[in-house]
Amino acid sequence: MKRVHFIGIGGSGLSAIARLLKESGYEVSGSDRSLSQFAVDLQNDGVTIYIGHHPRNVTGAEFVIRSSAIPDDNPEVEAARHAGIPVYKRSDFLGQLMSGKTGIAVAGTHGKTTTTAMIAWTLYAMDRDPSFIVGGTLNNLKVNARAGQGDPFVIEADEYDRMFLGLKPRIEVITNLEHDHPDCYPKYEDMVSAFKSFVGLLPSDGSLIASAEDEGAASLLNYARRKGMNVVSYTLRGDMTINTPQWIQARSLKPNDRGGYDFLVITNMTSDAASTIKVSLQVPGEHNVRNALATLSVIATLGLSLQEAADALGEFSGTGRRFEVRGERKGVTVIDDYAHHPTEIRATLAGAKARYPNHRIWAVWQPHTYSRTQTLFYEFSRAFSDANEVLVTEIYASREPKQDFSSAEVVSAMPHSSAHYTGSLEKTTQYLLKNLRSGDILLVLSAGDADQISTNVLKGL
Repeated sequence: MKRVHFIGIGGSGLSAIARLLKESGYEVSGSDRSLSQFAVDLQNDGVTIYIGHHPRNVTGAEFVIRSSAIPDDNPEVEAARHAGIPVYKRSDFLGQLMSGKTGIAVAGTHGKTTTTAMIAWTLYAMDRDPSFIVGGTLNNLKVNARAGQGDPFVIEADEYDRMFLGLKPRIEVITNLEHDHPDCYPKYEDMVSAFKSFVGLLPSDGSLIASAEDEGAASLLNYARRKGMNVVSYTLRGDMTINTPQWIQARSLKPNDRGGYDFLVITNMTSDAASTIKVSLQVPGEHNVRNALATLSVIATLGLSLQEAADALGEFSGTGRRFEVRGERKGVTVIDDYAHHPTEIRATLAGAKARYPNHRIWAVWQPHTYSRTQTLFYEFSRAFSDANEVLVTEIYASREPKQDFSSAEVVSAMPHSSAHYTGSLEKTTQYLLKNLRSGDILLVLSAGDADQISTNVLKGL
């Protein structure tokens, strides 16, 4: 039995690969600075987890996989190389996992985790037994990865550090394309170039699926068409001009009593082009209608039943930290969301407003990285119009060193009538406990550690 060791196993990306290899028969171990929930789940399933990094942790491993955040001078990296043990990054290894499968890779600045999860769940519910790697836990299946026996391999294609260029997809989905990760892509054009390289990975019989509404994604559709590739577009607006040979549209959207939207789907990708498919989602927001359209586009490209897929989408209950309702105490509903880009924040707040009309919505935002907060300063300052109350914590530095810049500067530029800089997570929690009242909706927006605010508010209430 092969043994593989993961450095940084507690993150969403590496924990998913670790789970898939464990289910495929590998002996798996891993290390991290602290014990995340992903690591706890792996530990419960028989994976050896070490807290902290030490050279002895790699002893006996046939190869090592490290997170992009792990530096070259990490003691385990150095020990592995000294012992002649191969050390890979995710981008070096993921393509190997996909060999011999129909790879379905989902990329985009926003929505890729939920869309990947939707596709994985839909194929699972349709008895296609897919393998998948998702950047969050599927609520329906309680895991973020799975080693299936079927042909499909669904994977979230992470653009950070150009990880997605190591994949081997036959179908690609691009949900949207906006500037993000300025520490990796200083200019928007740098991101566009990377995404064009990603599109270039498709084989001659491959397909690119992308939103026709998003300017960046639509430009990639046009790029792929000029290259002679098979392209599929999807759109929420029935009156938009479709400029691709194959397309899917959503029409007649209306909120339902499940918290999501009901809508009709039409397409020219089935033998009965006149047929209309009804979809009823329980995940909120128009952005999830778009994610569902991307999923249906994949199903149609595979030649599978759209009606069966629509039924499965109706059962999809989301992923962890994507509009995850953590609980309710004293009439206050507490929700976690991973939104950390202005577009994601606007979409999440719009979904909350549609799901909870006539309720006071609190948005607690923990900015993620100095580079993103500064690069998108203006966009962040204008992203909170659908919230009644806005609280902003200090910046979560993540992989970046501390800088002489505070998110209080963003708050001072906000036109919002009730936006406050609250600094630490503890002070933010205290402010909430003093001011929340029955009927309020608390939405914690964080890709860092501010989800502990949700935990502590629920305890405090």
